[in-house]
Amino acid sequence: MRAVPKRWRNGLIAAAAAAVVAIPLTPLSASAAAASLNGDWAPFSRCPVDDPAMLAADGQDLVASCVSSYSPGGEFKLGTTEATTGANDMQFGVIQDTAAGTFKVIPPAGGALVSAPTEIPGGLLGLMCPSDIPVVSAVCGQITSVSLNRVTATVESAGAPTEFNLPAGLSVGQPIVKLPVRIHLENSLLGSNCYIGSTGSPVVLRPQNVTAPAVAIQRFDGDGTRNATGGAMLRFALTGNTQADTTFAAPKATGCGLGGILSWAVNLKEGLPSLSGDNHLTLNNASTYSAALTAPGLVLPNAGKVLSQYWHSAAK
Repeated sequence: MRAVPKRWRNGLIAAAAAAVVAIPLTPLSASAAAASLNGDWAPFSRCPVDDPAMLAADGQDLVASCVSSYSPGGEFKLGTTEATTGANDMQFGVIQDTAAGTFKVIPPAGGALVSAPTEIPGGLLGLMCPSDIPVVSAVCGQITSVSLNRVTATVESAGAPTEFNLPAGLSVGQPIVKLPVRIHLENSLLGSNCYIGSTGSPVVLRPQNVTAPAVAIQRFDGDGTRNATGGAMLRFALTGNTQADTTFAAPKATGCGLGGILSWAVNLKEGLPSLSGDNHLTLNNASTYSAALTAPGLVLPNAGKVLSQYWHSAAK
């Protein structure tokens, strides 16, 4: 077999490395700025191509790529609460140091995770009622409608992903990345600052493949048009697999109710904090894509800038 030219090889490794991060786990938030992109660029609507680190990638020593991972749904258990998840999307950039063989995650400005809110079964009544504590029972007595009872949980980024492990993404049973998150509990009586976890004490997820994904390699032009033989861009697709984490601990809830007065009631009813092994997350039918220049060595030292130009050229 003929050896792959170095100017191509770096692109292949970068795209493959990015593709293994199939960790779709978060809120499709209206606040997250996302572009609408053409063709094979479509999954990468939040790739931070204009981040200084991405732009500085020369294509030889440092190679930039985009990653997108999506799951239509799954299940989670946190303390004593079990619920299904909605659609989840995670996107970020990856910088490969070709000499060191390391990969650095570059999250978008709004955070890597974006997901649809999940409705908590039983709502506020199930979250902390009934109670024989006067202040809590008084709140429970105010829950007179479905809208007042409804509680949603949204997973949010609580820091940048780290500890990206390339071989783990292509195998089964090994953590792929370390992902700090917090869970925002929302209800008018809980206020706007009720969280499980925080940036200082996050829920730390280490998702891994439970089943192996199907793998496809695709090429496309800079504007997103599929071009199987001469595309300047290379895309890896890992689809149809399940991911899970059963190792994470869940810290206590804070900031619930005026001055946090209801936090202890939520923690008592929900069994928080909850130790590792008592919680789990499952993400079904994950679809993960990565994209990098097919031959970054051809545009030295401007590969990062060319990647950004191509991304912008695909905007609808």
